[in-house]
Amino acid sequence: MKTILFAGIISAGILTLLSFNTSTKTLYDFKAKTLDGQDFELSSLKGKKVLVVNTASKCGNTPQYAELEKLYKQYGGDKFTIIGFPANNFGHQEPGSNNDIKEFCTKNYGVSFPMMSKISVKGDDMDPLYKWLTMKSENGVKDAPVEWNFQKFMIDENGHWAGVVANGTSPMCDTIVNWIKGTK
Repeated sequence: MKTILFAGIISAGILTLLSFNTSTKTLYDFKAKTLDGQDFELSSLKGKKVLVVNTASKCGNTPQYAELEKLYKQYGGDKFTIIGFPANNFGHQEPGSNNDIKEFCTKNYGVSFPMMSKISVKGDDMDPLYKWLTMKSENGVKDAPVEWNFQKFMIDENGHWAGVVANGTSPMCDTIVNWIKGTK
């Protein structure tokens, strides 16, 4: 009887561990709203590598919109996409409304990759997606707090956190391009 009870405890421990490992979230567990206010299921991106970028219209890094658009035009499609998340967390560099952001991105950079509604990427009101992107306890891989506008998170085709690239680094850098092409 004691042996069976002991085996039960071991089994319960293993089941708990397995349950913990399978509960790690993926990108597909989140939803967003587009700049137009439409629901956007991130699960619709299954099978694609995704570059998630927090953006701002009045930042020294804002010209990266042009590079992001170039990257999207070159590699975007069935296997890769970019998603922009405007945020006003750094120096109040994204003060406009969603309509203002859409007009700015379209007029100045011809942005055609998906842009989501403005969110918070740090602090007490941090969006749940960014909690997952920035906290090892959520993504299971690494703590990677957002340090400024245009930080880039790489998500693999299975929705798992795959890496982060600093805000000042070009979206066309070898790290990102080689990741997209699968030639790390």
